[in-house]
Amino acid sequence: MTDETEQALDAIPDGDPFALFEAWFAEARQSEPNDGNAMALATATPEGVPSLRMVLLKGHSPDGFIFYTNGLSRKGGELAANPVAALLFHWKSLRRQIRIEGPLAEVDEVTADAYFASRSRDSQLGAIASDQSSPLPSRTRLLERHEEAEKAFAGRAVERPRHWTGFCLRPAAIEFWLDRPHRLHERRRFVSVEGGWTSSLLYP
Repeated sequence: MTDETEQALDAIPDGDPFALFEAWFAEARQSEPNDGNAMALATATPEGVPSLRMVLLKGHSPDGFIFYTNGLSRKGGELAANPVAALLFHWKSLRRQIRIEGPLAEVDEVTADAYFASRSRDSQLGAIASDQSSPLPSRTRLLERHEEAEKAFAGRAVERPRHWTGFCLRPAAIEFWLDRPHRLHERRRFVSVEGGWTSSLLYP
């Protein structure tokens, strides 16, 4: 097979975007040196002012992509006021990325409780100690609050704060990007339609 013929072949197949995500995600969990489940989360205010940060994917299925956070944080407030978002996975070791866009909703309390219970105790206490995104007078104050939470829950299970919760983004579009030689990269965008998905290649 010549280089020209190989370049002409589609490396990102049409079909089921969730199956393709699962395959790429499994490879990333093996190849990335740290946090193969890390993703950028973009949110915006109702006025369209954007913000971006890294979070960790904690669950995924055809129903959507789940992450957890403090609902009183900046991103929590933006999600409550404007419940649409975008995700970006960039796996440098594989030279791949995936963009996901769509509406989202808060997970139910049973799901949030189950995930919170699975976290390490120190992480649970950290969720209580941190008023995420709020001004912090000093690092010492954060450590003091962690110690206070540790004493408050000494000898018993740490309760999930009601404002600490999860969100599930239900994808309306999923785009896969694959590095190809000469910057002739491959992009395929899947769009949700009634009864399934449609896809098309995009110019890089």
